[in-house]
Amino acid sequence: MPFQTLLITLVALLIFSYFIGHKRSIAVSTLHKGRRNLHSRPHYYGYMVAIWAGLPALLILFLWSAFSASMVTSLTISGLPDSMQLKTHDELGLIINEVKNIIEAGQISNETDLVKRNAAIHYQRLHNISSLAKTVVVLVAALLGLLLSWRMIKPETRARNRVEAVVRWAMIGCASIAVLTTVGIVFSVLFESLHFFQSVPASEFLFGTKWSPQTAIRADQVGGSGSFGAIPLFLGTLLISLIALLIAVPLGLMSAIYLSEYASKRFRAFAKPTLEILAGIPTVVYGFFAALTVAPFLRDVGESMGLSVASESALAAGLVMGIMIIPFVSSLSDDVISAVPQAMRDGAYGMGATQSEAILQVVIPAALPGIVGGVLLAASRAIGETMIVVMAAGLSAKLTINPLEAVTTVTVQIVTLLTGDQEFDSPKTLAAFALGLGLFVITLLLNVLALHIIRKYREEYE
Repeated sequence: MPFQTLLITLVALLIFSYFIGHKRSIAVSTLHKGRRNLHSRPHYYGYMVAIWAGLPALLILFLWSAFSASMVTSLTISGLPDSMQLKTHDELGLIINEVKNIIEAGQISNETDLVKRNAAIHYQRLHNISSLAKTVVVLVAALLGLLLSWRMIKPETRARNRVEAVVRWAMIGCASIAVLTTVGIVFSVLFESLHFFQSVPASEFLFGTKWSPQTAIRADQVGGSGSFGAIPLFLGTLLISLIALLIAVPLGLMSAIYLSEYASKRFRAFAKPTLEILAGIPTVVYGFFAALTVAPFLRDVGESMGLSVASESALAAGLVMGIMIIPFVSSLSDDVISAVPQAMRDGAYGMGATQSEAILQVVIPAALPGIVGGVLLAASRAIGETMIVVMAAGLSAKLTINPLEAVTTVTVQIVTLLTGDQEFDSPKTLAAFALGLGLFVITLLLNVLALHIIRKYREEYE
């Protein structure tokens, strides 16, 4: 039975298990003087039966599906002639791929190579046996779990405790997966970065002022010597992000204050969703807008003022990026300002403060932790943006703080380094992981700074 069909069958069986468990608990309660003699409500018994029927079966299904292909491949390779067993792992992998292609094309009987034809027949037979065995084992496990849990339904059975224990462990598992995924990402980037620093000194990467990672990929190619000074990239990232934040933070914060404190409910109900539409526009659309509208406009304005503005500039990318991240600042700031207790405003008014004084001296300081969180989210969004920078700021790694010149960012160079024909043992490719590690450290420092600010003001206003 195919995986999808078997999964749908299990889901149907789980629904059936819930209903018969629920019905069984009601029948048992009737025999024991009503439902109040049951330890748990009837639906908990239904959940208990469904969990016992589904959890072991689903576990077996996913484990079997994960390892069956490798087991069938290993058994197929072991069935090849002894002369082919001496081939390398890569050569055997190519043979197995050819065997799979023969099976998928339905050309087993037309295959002229006797060894490959026999291997295809053997592989298909093992695959069919594995599929049949998986179906039988999964369904038997589900039915056994259903039967055992159905017989466990008694007035004294603590169904609610058992269901809540399973749910608690499921939540622990989900949290563990999130944590382990983060740890895995960090260590994968860290290990590849260490490989890079074995070829390129860390001092050159951290303090070098020239970025030109052109190296020869193969021995028969001629490549540059390679310069891996990352300061121009981080400076370009910070320059564009600073411009974006200078646009987004004042506009976003002022709009949040107006919507939460001054605007009528009718206008707020219209304006806030309209403002949040900006967050749903694809970044490539912002990139087109920056490249085709904003950059030419800035160039024309600069020429009229006697300034030399590049066709691709940090100012154009920063302005459009600032517009893009306004909703992140505005929406979060609006929510936290609205969450400030009305009693604090009333107390300020009682002391004779005007509305603007109450907002400036009471509401904003009380909401500052949430506002800092919104600004941090906007900063992270700006630092990690790629498409707008590619289309509006260019790929030139220049060591400059002039917003009228073309610059590039860390994320753009990561994409550039990992595009095309690459070898993951060359410094050029490994440099992408070192850049990613540097970006991770910058984001971590921003989080530490935000936590410090939040804790400082929470002690004062909580």
